[in-house]
Amino acid sequence: MKNILRCLALAAALAPLATVAQSFPTRPVRLMVPFPPGGATDIIGRLVAGKMQDVWGQPVLVENRPGAGTVVGTDYVAKSPPDGYTLGTVVTAYVINPSLRAELPYNTLKDLAGVTQVSVQHLVMAAHPSLEANTIPELIALAKKNPGKLAYATPGSGTAMHLSVELLKTSTGIDLVHVPYKGGAPAQQDVIAGHVPILMDVLYAVQPLIKSGKIKVLALLSPRRAPESPEYATVAEAVPGVSALSIVGIVVPAATPRELVNRTSADIARAVRSSDLTERMKQQGMEPVGSTPAQFDALIKSEIDKWAKVVKLSGAKVD
Repeated sequence: MKNILRCLALAAALAPLATVAQSFPTRPVRLMVPFPPGGATDIIGRLVAGKMQDVWGQPVLVENRPGAGTVVGTDYVAKSPPDGYTLGTVVTAYVINPSLRAELPYNTLKDLAGVTQVSVQHLVMAAHPSLEANTIPELIALAKKNPGKLAYATPGSGTAMHLSVELLKTSTGIDLVHVPYKGGAPAQQDVIAGHVPILMDVLYAVQPLIKSGKIKVLALLSPRRAPESPEYATVAEAVPGVSALSIVGIVVPAATPRELVNRTSADIARAVRSSDLTERMKQQGMEPVGSTPAQFDALIKSEIDKWAKVVKLSGAKVD
């Protein structure tokens, strides 16, 4: 009898949560993007927001909160009410920051929870057409002739773009100067204008600039050549062991009810894997994923460990 009463009590306690999850959302949802409008992460954030607005029948409002290598926006999510109405877009910087920044205002593993990995995409090292190098071997040779005189622009400190070049520097002994920006769009503009010679960004975000001849591709950072762009060499072909991919995912405050996390994850993952959003992402050069919360949490933990080793090896610091 006692066991029956316990089960009934547990069912009664869980019933309101199940009802909330089933009816979610009943008002507008906010999706935080930790970069300014116009960059790679903003593009995918708006694609997801637009699709989920259709699925949920409620507005999904993108809020751009750039700063401190995505820390400003992520902290905003970590400290938001855990009611499912504030989602956070995170990128590879999310798993790099714990080892790169000694005093984060939040605990990545304790204060936030994974919802789903949205996608993975290729990183590209590009350059202004005037740069006297067209390949990675030529860039290495040029950098060795001009130590400390060549600069590279990234969407921010602590990003995969930043750390992958730091790994390249460590592996080859070259000295490139990091110029971090608050997002990909301003970094792109300064490279186009010739203020900075080299650009590190996500491939799909700069494809129009490549096609128009405003920048040229030196190599991708992917472990192997991209099937959709086999003409682009990889950095690893010239410098084995130097590779990186960019991940994009969604997180929420850790105290968000698990039933709500699972519901949100299932909705977004389904849209990512099998809807018109899937094809739109592929056309942009993204690889859709749509993982479960448990899968994304496991990836976050493993990526934190991986990038901690890169930070230690390269001696990278926040600019």
